[in-house]
Amino acid sequence: MSLLSRIHRKGVNGFGYGSTAEEVTSGLSLEGKTILITGCNSGLGFESMRVLTRRGAQVIGAARTLEKAQLACRTAGGTTTPIGCELSDPASVRHCVASLTAGGKLSIDAIVCNAGIMALPTLTQAYGYELQFFTNHIGHFLLVTGLLGNLATDARVVVLSSAAHHYAPKGGIAFENLSGEKGYRPWVAYGQSKFANLLFAKELARRFEGTKRTANAVHPGVIHTNLGRNMKLPSAIGALIYGIGGALVLKSIQEGAATECFVAVHPFAAQTSGSYFSNCNPAKPRADAENPALARKLWDVSEQIAASVGAASS
Repeated sequence: MSLLSRIHRKGVNGFGYGSTAEEVTSGLSLEGKTILITGCNSGLGFESMRVLTRRGAQVIGAARTLEKAQLACRTAGGTTTPIGCELSDPASVRHCVASLTAGGKLSIDAIVCNAGIMALPTLTQAYGYELQFFTNHIGHFLLVTGLLGNLATDARVVVLSSAAHHYAPKGGIAFENLSGEKGYRPWVAYGQSKFANLLFAKELARRFEGTKRTANAVHPGVIHTNLGRNMKLPSAIGALIYGIGGALVLKSIQEGAATECFVAVHPFAAQTSGSYFSNCNPAKPRADAENPALARKLWDVSEQIAASVGAASS
């Protein structure tokens, strides 16, 4: 089988590399469903919001500022609620949670942790932690754990990881260097944040055991979006570096949004929890990403960080 044939091979669910968000949600009615998407103002987040509202869902669109969220929601159409949520700012995340949970009536059917930053060229920190780890993981950890009490009985949490989790340091998470001050390499730091996203989904899935709730991580593919704005390499070379084990061509945004939409709403994915998806099908992550003890340790450390930054930002 040729390389391109392998790339575009469909999985058992009928979807694969070239499937789009519209295709994987075709025929589904999401009337009455409420879905929260971070990073709704551009790229995969905007496309996911556009498609899911088209299927009837009410989408809470979160962006770094309320103004960006409002513009994205107006542009997407459908039933949307804009909200500001700067993931690198615990006070902003907690304000987002408080705004959503005020009154106690909100029931969330899916959270798509889509937003993120990638490959910052120089070490940047928030509250003493490397910014990619803090934004991509801790920000979403604060958001999701703050909303656990508002999840529907069969809610799904979808966390965007990446094939770049393979670039994480030995052991997956360098707990002794979460500040980045003992050594910083952009792609290793990004890989660590994506490894953390994967572990977060797996530990959350373990905590959901015995319920109908699910948590999964996804690799969207290699896509030319604003996420790669800090990359200094031509897109073709970036695709080779970033797309470990994947295609040698870039996906479109429509194709890139397919996997997160599939895992968030398709009936086929309803019974799967604690998995890593790529091209709308379960895939194998790096071997140590399957270590439950490591996932539990990251959760415990994340709770400690959340408590410490909460005090600092109050």
